[in-house]
Amino acid sequence: MNKRWVVLIALIALLTVVNALPTSAEDKKSEEKNAIPNHVLNISKDNTYPNSTDDQELLESEELTKELLEDSDVRITNPQLIEMLNETSLKPSPLAIGYRGEVFLGRWPLAYDSKETNINWEYQEINTNELNNHGGELTEKISYVQKEEKQVKGGLTSRISHSDQMMKLILLEAQQNTKLPLSFTTVIGKGTKQNNTYAVPMNKVGRLHAFAPAVNEKGEVAFGDVYIKLKGSKKMLSVKNVTRQGIGAWIPVQDHVSFSFELK
Repeated sequence: MNKRWVVLIALIALLTVVNALPTSAEDKKSEEKNAIPNHVLNISKDNTYPNSTDDQELLESEELTKELLEDSDVRITNPQLIEMLNETSLKPSPLAIGYRGEVFLGRWPLAYDSKETNINWEYQEINTNELNNHGGELTEKISYVQKEEKQVKGGLTSRISHSDQMMKLILLEAQQNTKLPLSFTTVIGKGTKQNNTYAVPMNKVGRLHAFAPAVNEKGEVAFGDVYIKLKGSKKMLSVKNVTRQGIGAWIPVQDHVSFSFELK
């Protein structure tokens, strides 16, 4: 083989490896950032309150909706708008030469673009178990038992129109970013337990604090006036007057508890 070809192939291979490194490192950094710490436990099997996962269902686009979204110049992920398009029946006649029409569907939040995703593993304290071993003759053990039912709520960090739709948009994006079970409302049932134990030596007081974690999302939402346009036998989606607005939200992590143990 010609030496020039050998050098060229080696150079291409080197550039391929170098270009792949930043993406690999970035993915690894993202995984480490969102990795569940050892002091955070999944209580889905132990939670005495059965949390609903309805908010996490993804809506499938019908064939017509897919065509309209693919041809649109603006990104649209709003499930409620997609549901409306799914229910829309458009069958222009192939003989409708010269026909033109435009149907205004309203002003909608179109899509949410995440700019920053962070997890606060101690978002809200939900329980404290205490064991006083003053005067005891042996080391005692304490474990987590939820004293009272606790509801943890998230929400948007600022007022905005179409808040319900915005919460759904941000929820779907945050789920993709973190791969965690998220919901704007989660409940930890009374009597929920964990088998993990913590030692409380003689003449010490042990306190086991339990926290509900939550994801903090910061990003940007696009709004636009949505139209369905008919031109002859063709149909298309048109979005006008697109604006963007910054938005953020706190979203609790469902069926997960973060623990902090202290001795005094």
